[in-house]
Amino acid sequence: MTLITRTRKIGGSIIVTIPREIAKEQNIKEDELVEIEIKKKRKDYFGALKGIGSFTEEDELKGQLDE
Repeated sequence: MTLITRTRKIGGSIIVTIPREIAKEQNIKEDELVEIEIKKKRKDYFGALKGIGSFTEEDELKGQLDE
């Protein structure tokens, strides 16, 4: 099962919360040991520059003309 959740800081620790629905589905109770695989989620910037338009030949030459 894969779950994406946000971390929180409590005291000096970083914690994650297992949502009630998933805990119930997996039959996880308080004080049980669980195995967690940690991977940092990358941000997806797909579409971040939407509407900027394409580069022109003039745009490509701008930096070269100042030299």
